[in-house]
Amino acid sequence: GILCPWEAIAISTLVSEMFGSLPGLEWLRAVKLYTILGADVYLFPTLIALGFAAYVIFLNFRGASSAAKLQAFLTKALLCGMLLAMGVSLFTGSPDNAMPVFSQVTGAGGGKAATEGASLFAGIVSVLVLTPFFYAGFDTIPQQAEEAAEGLNWNKFGKIISLALLAAGGFYMVCIYSFGTILDWHEFVKSPVPALACLKGINMLLYLAMLVIATLGPMGPMNSFYGATSRIMLAMGRKGQLPEQFAEVDPKSGAPKLACVVLGVITVVGPFLGKNMLIPLTNVSALAFIFSCGMVALACLRMRFTEPDLPRPYEVPGGKFGIGLAIAACAIIIGLLVIPFSPASLNMVEWSIVIGWLAIGLALMAFTNSRKK
Repeated sequence: GILCPWEAIAISTLVSEMFGSLPGLEWLRAVKLYTILGADVYLFPTLIALGFAAYVIFLNFRGASSAAKLQAFLTKALLCGMLLAMGVSLFTGSPDNAMPVFSQVTGAGGGKAATEGASLFAGIVSVLVLTPFFYAGFDTIPQQAEEAAEGLNWNKFGKIISLALLAAGGFYMVCIYSFGTILDWHEFVKSPVPALACLKGINMLLYLAMLVIATLGPMGPMNSFYGATSRIMLAMGRKGQLPEQFAEVDPKSGAPKLACVVLGVITVVGPFLGKNMLIPLTNVSALAFIFSCGMVALACLRMRFTEPDLPRPYEVPGGKFGIGLAIAACAIIIGLLVIPFSPASLNMVEWSIVIGWLAIGLALMAFTNSRKK
C-alpha cells in the first residue's frame, strides 16, 4: 500500500524535474505551493500526478480485468523504451564509460547525494537491502489469483512467477549496463535522473520518447500494488483482522469497495509529500516487503508439518530445504536494515514511518478485537 503514493510522487517528480526543465515548459514550475523536507512542491506537476492516480483508481474500481489491460499496455511501452536505450548504448556507448567495481561518489544526483559505503562490501550491502523493493510487483500475481480464469494450470502458474523473476533479474542487468556505458560515469551520476539525462545530449526526440515512457512507467506498479493491496485488505476483512466492511465486494465488478476507497485516499496524498520522500519510502518498503516475504516463507514451512497431505499443484524447489534458504535470506536482509551498526540501517525519518505504520495497524487491530467482543 505504501508504494501507491510512492509511484504518485515519482510521476510528479519526473514532470517537475524533467519536463519542467524543457524550453517552453517552464510554466510547470511557475506555481510553487510549499517546501517539505527540503523539496519544493509545484501545482501543475501535482495536478498531473493526481490525474494519473485518479485513472488507476477508477480502473481498479471497475475490477481486475480493466486493470490488467492497462498493465499489459504499460509493460509493452516500458519494454520498447528499454530496447531503445539498449540500441543507443550499442551504437554510441563504450565499456570504458562504465563505473569501476566500486568507487565512492560525492556530488551525485545534482550535488545532493553521496554513497555512504566506504568499501566494496559496504557498497554491496547498501544496494542489497534495496533489492526487495524491486521485487515489488511479482508478489501481486498470487494475491489476485482468486479472480483468475477457471481451469488454470497452477503448476505452470508457480513456474511462471519464478521465470518472471529470473527474466527480470537478467533484464535489469542488461539495462544497468546499457545506460551505464552511454556516458562517462563521472558525468552520468551528476543528474537526479541519470538514465534519462544521458539520452538528452544524444537525440532530443529519443529523450522525449523515453521521458514520456518513464512518466507513464510508474502507473504500472501503482496499478498492480493497488489491486494486490486491496485484495490483501479483502482477505484480512474476511479473516476478522480488519473491520468486516473490508470483506464487502462490488457485486458487478468484484472489486473490494472499502479497500479501494482507503487506498485511493493514501495514493492521492503522495504528490503532496515532495520528492525527498522517495528514498525513505523506498527503504521502508524494502523492509516491509522482505518482512512479509519472511512471514510467508515461515507460514509455508509450518504448513509442511501441520498440513502434510494438502494437495500442492506447485511445490517449492528443494522442499523444506528450499523454504529454509528463503527464510535465511529474509533474516539476513532484515538484520542489515534494523541493526544500528549496519551500513544500510534505517535512519530516523524511516524509523518514524515504520513506527507510525505499526501504530495505525495496532489501532486497527484493537478496534477490530473490541468489535468482536
